[in-house]
Amino acid sequence: MVNAPPPFIPGAFVGAEHHYRARVYFEDTDLSGIVYHANYLRFMERARSDMLRIAGIDQRAAMEGGEGSWAVTDLTIKYRRPAKLDDDLLVVSTVEAVRGASVVIAQRILRTTDTFIGETLTDGQVTAAFLSPEGRPRRQPAGWAHRFTAIMNGENIPC
Repeated sequence: MVNAPPPFIPGAFVGAEHHYRARVYFEDTDLSGIVYHANYLRFMERARSDMLRIAGIDQRAAMEGGEGSWAVTDLTIKYRRPAKLDDDLLVVSTVEAVRGASVVIAQRILRTTDTFIGETLTDGQVTAAFLSPEGRPRRQPAGWAHRFTAIMNGENIPC
């Protein structure tokens, strides 16, 4: 009998913050062992997707059901310090604003160790709009705005 690995533990909510752990692998870096600038966006995207999944926002069902999908409509990012090969990262996401067809999420990436949350490496802010299958802005599916507001206020998420 082969021992199975422990179940995958995604990120988690800590009050109004969603925490998502990531590690820097060789594929994330350039030849100098520094994370390539576009890969910070990948870490942030994974954290946002994980946050939505935990909150019970089923993006796949919305797409497959013909309701629509999310699209990034605005993005700002500030690179402060480089992440390096084999770093442990923590992506912290907070909902800053909820609108009928969009949500604004602030994110920061920090370097961590087993016992210490260290310096901020990157700060960003993303506005995502919900779009119809034809690509036009559309109100979020029923209940999603309520879930985002609950997240923003640090309430228990109604899953």
